[in-house]
Amino acid sequence: MIVYEYPFNERIRTLLRLEDLHERFVFFLNQESALQHHVALSIIFEMLEVAGRADLKSDLLQELERQKQVLLAYRSNPNVEPEMLDAILSDIDRVITGLSASQGRTGQNIRDNEWLMSIRGRTIIPGGACEFDLPSYYAWQQRPAQQRYADIVAWFAPSATLFDAIGIVLRLLRESGMATKIEAAAGSYQQMLQGKVYQMLRLVLDDELGAIPEISANKYMLWVRFTSQDGDMKPKAFEADVPFELALCGF
Repeated sequence: MIVYEYPFNERIRTLLRLEDLHERFVFFLNQESALQHHVALSIIFEMLEVAGRADLKSDLLQELERQKQVLLAYRSNPNVEPEMLDAILSDIDRVITGLSASQGRTGQNIRDNEWLMSIRGRTIIPGGACEFDLPSYYAWQQRPAQQRYADIVAWFAPSATLFDAIGIVLRLLRESGMATKIEAAAGSYQQMLQGKVYQMLRLVLDDELGAIPEISANKYMLWVRFTSQDGDMKPKAFEADVPFELALCGF
């Protein structure tokens, strides 16, 4: 099964992009090759670009505080497992404390590091980080893998709490949606949303069908059109019926 997610607004779009970058960062960080650590460092620079909005931290703090109050209201509900609820609330409190204590913009320690910024300036140029362009960076790449790993972890550490917050917010958002089984007749599906505000759509599809959803949505209507790919990967309309699961997520 393949899960496709579609954000309904720019805020969720930014969080999903940062989550995707963080997943790639963790993967390449935990490899041993200098080339893979170069990718991990390049992804940190990408995350700085996406997280550059000054209000991202305050947005997350407000959302976490709101979710905390919502969850606290469930304490008196006999159908709620108290240990699970306490664990989630503990995670939220930990992240709120960490975010509140962080100073300056996300990744400010990277911006203040002249050496790292020189690498960032070269990585945006195709092939610009060769050893003859950045001999000091090339020398760093020759260090043992564990030392490179420790350096990258230290550079990323001040931003780690922000990504913990993103993980919690997206987790709660995903859990807010109830999946419904649907069938798209002749590869197309439409649903009126009556102006109800959602944050994200989750679509689960059997990968053996060979169907690819193209999603368009606003607060009034949702439209899913399925396509497939031919030999040269060119998309074409998928004209058979497509069974899938759909969840509309919103706080």
